Amino acid sequence: MSLFGQTRLVKWIRKDSAVAWVFLAPSLIGFALFYIVPFAKGIGYSFMDNMIASNFVGLDNYRELLASDSFRKAASNTFYFTIVSVPLIVGLSLGLAMLLNQKLYIRNALRTAYVLPLVVPVASIVMIWQILFDWNGSLNAWLSYFGYERVDWMKRDTARYVVIIVYLWKNIGYNIVLFVAGLQQIPRDYYETAKVEGAGRLRQFRSITLIYLTSTMFFVVVMSIINSFKVFRETYLIAGDYPHDSIYMLQHYMNNTFMSLDIQKLTAAATMMAGAILVIVLALFALERRFRSYME
Repeated sequence: MSLFGQTRLVKWIRKDSAVAWVFLAPSLIGFALFYIVPFAKGIGYSFMDNMIASNFVGLDNYRELLASDSFRKAASNTFYFTIVSVPLIVGLSLGLAMLLNQKLYIRNALRTAYVLPLVVPVASIVMIWQILFDWNGSLNAWLSYFGYERVDWMKRDTARYVVIIVYLWKNIGYNIVLFVAGLQQIPRDYYETAKVEGAGRLRQFRSITLIYLTSTMFFVVVMSIINSFKVFRETYLIAGDYPHDSIYMLQHYMNNTFMSLDIQKLTAAATMMAGAILVIVLALFALERRFRSYME
């Protein structure tokens, strides 16, 4: 390419970039005003003694937070919930996506059924879960009918599993859609070739399906982890401000500190939670890069 052609190309790229920035500017300004700036202010408040005097106290708020039994309980419950629910939802959604990717008679109806939780408001659906797991709810009515004792599902350790079930029900459809889209991008010729060469279903799954679903799997895992930290909405609507100890999450702790106007502990807890999510996501990025380099 001549020097004149290169100059024209550079001018066109610069002009196109300027137009792109003009269109992106409103979204970037809104994101900065409503997300970045408030979060930065929150981090600053976590190092102050109060909202009025704003004296710098260093890490005192974080030390008090780590010494709090309520915070440690909330953090351990959230950590346990994430460890249990994320592998469950990833495995179930992948299995169901592979099932829906087959030629089934009721495939379209099943796809609609799995997507419905995404479009139905949570507040209205939670009422159904309350009716189902209430002391006088449907599940206990069936237990009584078959001669078993009633179970107070939300007042004992079983509340943890109720929340996991609600989380799976609410978020599994989104993951299935992503996995089905990823599976449909894999050429069928690869499976036919592997079958001709004698590879079984397990070998095909390990050597073809998982390899080509690496980027999709990574995105699903990240989104599942983020959604597991946002389970407060369902838990709050089902069990209220102060649920059973087994489902007392970090968001409950932050909500209660906000109600008591303890802004310093609230911002410190939010900063620590955001930092934990950031570390997990960065670790997953590094793992995904290593896996890609290993496969290449």
